[in-house]
Amino acid sequence: MDELRIATIGTSGICARFCDALAAYGGASLAGSYSRDIERARSFGAPRGARLFFDDLDALAGSAEVDAVYIASPNALHAAQALRLISGGKHVLVEKSFASNEREAREVFDAARSAGVVALEATRNLHTPSFGAIECIVSEGLGPVRLASLRFSKVSSRMPRLLAGERVNIFDPALSAGALMDIGVYCVEPAIALFGRPDEVRALSVTAPVPGCPEGDPCSTIDLAGEVVLGYADKVVSLSYGKASDGMLPSQVEGERGTLVWEPTSGPERLWLHECAASGQVFRVEQAEMAPVEVEVPENDMVCELADFVAAARGDAAALAARERFERVTLESLAVMDEVRRQVGVRFPADLR
Repeated sequence: MDELRIATIGTSGICARFCDALAAYGGASLAGSYSRDIERARSFGAPRGARLFFDDLDALAGSAEVDAVYIASPNALHAAQALRLISGGKHVLVEKSFASNEREAREVFDAARSAGVVALEATRNLHTPSFGAIECIVSEGLGPVRLASLRFSKVSSRMPRLLAGERVNIFDPALSAGALMDIGVYCVEPAIALFGRPDEVRALSVTAPVPGCPEGDPCSTIDLAGEVVLGYADKVVSLSYGKASDGMLPSQVEGERGTLVWEPTSGPERLWLHECAASGQVFRVEQAEMAPVEVEVPENDMVCELADFVAAARGDAAALAARERFERVTLESLAVMDEVRRQVGVRFPADLR
């Protein structure tokens, strides 16, 4: 079959990394790039092989030379851009977080289904073979799961600017940003993929006022870090995330027969399995035997989400079935994140509409 012709929205580092994955993948090609500034679109796309350049979203949506679009704009723009592209018959691969909230995400998925195109969230840590190994071990090798902890914190280079009183995109509620939407999503989505929607959500967060917000603005608080506890009938899952510090601990799932440990949470590369054994009254973690689990991880793991997206866009039955599951994970994850933000007082303009 002909290569799927993909255009990109965005000129950030993650978009560049996607283009690198596209160049390494044999089933699709970079057709074009979009930016609000046409020269920026050209300077980003031309060196990477793009032939088409856009600064008009409707022109991109209507282009007969583009089959699909990878959307890597700020979170607040994802849903509106996806809807316009879907109306032009384009498949859309949307960078995490997929939308500002669950309501927006449902609108996009419903529109894609009506138009007969694929909408998929680019949550790279769910599409890798290593996460497939995690799913298999958790479901078959650990026994009943009782506790799990997923952790990811990475200090942002923009923190000093925020603390100095500058309004920066990654900490701006107007762009549906913040620690949860940018970093915490890497913890929320694997938890939902592994265990489903929780019965209960409890959240605490470190927040800060957003510089430049007028008095009385309901969207004037942003989160810097947080802890979330997901309650299930038979297990408790804790999530730890942040953009104000560097986390050094791996993630783990604890079952009655064993414990699985992996890192990093954002893209599992190293896995270890500990089999529980009776050891008397004293248990020392440093004495535990941890057997490495061999997994294959591509150098650029965005190739995995790209492969799933292209296969679904081409109508592959297995990929389309997987797409349905990924859609559920996206929606249930956003429902959890909506509740977390409600509890900690972080609101986006999209929440008010």
